[in-house]
Amino acid sequence: QVQLVESGGGLGQPGGSLRLSCAASGSIFSLNAMGWYRQAPGKQRELVAAITSGGSTNYADSVKGRFTISRDNAKNTVYLQMNSLKPEDTAVYYCNAEAKLKEGWFYRYLEVWGQGTLVIVSS
Repeated sequence: QVQLVESGGGLGQPGGSLRLSCAASGSIFSLNAMGWYRQAPGKQRELVAAITSGGSTNYADSVKGRFTISRDNAKNTVYLQMNSLKPEDTAVYYCNAEAKLKEGWFYRYLEVWGQGTLVIVSS
């Protein structure tokens, strides 16, 4: 019903930049919070950054001042601008969103995950 499709991953240089995008599609009434998570090899998935529908943001301490999350509500898209990349940013990055769906007279909420996009930071 609802899909999240990420793009923009790949190889980045230490100190360089990459920009991730995540577009939501399907029978969406609205999107509440959206976020980016990452999972490095052998580690648990962790929150990188999140943004509410009103634009309030939250970041992991490890990316504060380097990464910026933003969203375009008209396009149902969330972005992650990653600057000053470090090798420890290497991970699979996953997009996450809470979608509000309208079904007849009712609404329900659905948490959706993207398929992930690989980011490798290496010289």
